[in-house]
Amino acid sequence: MIKDIPHGVYPTMITPYTKDNKIDYNGVLALLDWYKKKGCDGIFAICQSSEIFFLSFEEKLELLKFIMKNKPEGLCIIASGNTSDDNDEMVEDAKRYIDTGIDAYVFISNRFAKKEESDEIFLKNVFDVINRLPDIALGIYECPYPYNRLLSPEVIKELSNTGKFRFLKDTCCDIAQIGKKIKAAGDSGFGIYNANSSSLLESLKLGCVGFSGVMGNFHPELYSELYKVFKSDPKRAELIQNFVGFCSVAECQVYPVNAKYHLSLDGVPIGYGSRTRDALEFTESRRMEIDQLYAITQLFKEYIGLKN
Repeated sequence: MIKDIPHGVYPTMITPYTKDNKIDYNGVLALLDWYKKKGCDGIFAICQSSEIFFLSFEEKLELLKFIMKNKPEGLCIIASGNTSDDNDEMVEDAKRYIDTGIDAYVFISNRFAKKEESDEIFLKNVFDVINRLPDIALGIYECPYPYNRLLSPEVIKELSNTGKFRFLKDTCCDIAQIGKKIKAAGDSGFGIYNANSSSLLESLKLGCVGFSGVMGNFHPELYSELYKVFKSDPKRAELIQNFVGFCSVAECQVYPVNAKYHLSLDGVPIGYGSRTRDALEFTESRRMEIDQLYAITQLFKEYIGLKN
């Protein structure tokens, strides 16, 4: 039987590096503890924020094994690592990742079909792959790189019917479309997790079951609080939504460099080097913007009485 995963907040885990561009495992430990301290329900590991297209398979597998060995108690770990577009390779890679003991394995939607190919081809490849995997909760991530393959409600319905899917990281940023996806998933257990901050509260009201986005690397405690109170305290939820929605403009800056810098301000001992972005792009004025984002976040948390 496919088990469910907890609903809530799943930051897209970044990868810290040492000065010689190797994975900084001391930084990974500190980051895991930070996610736990901030009230996250789980972590989406080995995803695009982890820079998976710039890590070797060996690096990704070693990193995931380390995460699983050192995961904080009670934190659900879902993971991807899915960069191949060959079905046989996807199956073999997925089995290796699944063997680490993760709670759910997440595929990247654009790996199953080229941009110009139909949903029929997409579904054919999905079924070919998942039918060769052990029973485990599965997910799909509408990853924007190298192209953003959004799933239609009709595709969501087909995936829901398998009974295997529990997680969709939705990146459509379209509240009407999100509503249609939620309806298509029905009561199958296929949960829609919004990656878009500005529409999060409205999507939760429609039936989204959580948040999984890059801003979880800045102030996940605010997203956790929003998720906890959106039904019981609408005014508080609206206040938090207004703050996190506006702050999400930081995504348009030099991510993930800026997130790593922000984490360092909050006591996570990592540098802000990246394999996907040149740290030189993170100019003095951009650093000042993140300094100010950090400062105003602390003031906002004081204002709403949030301590972590």
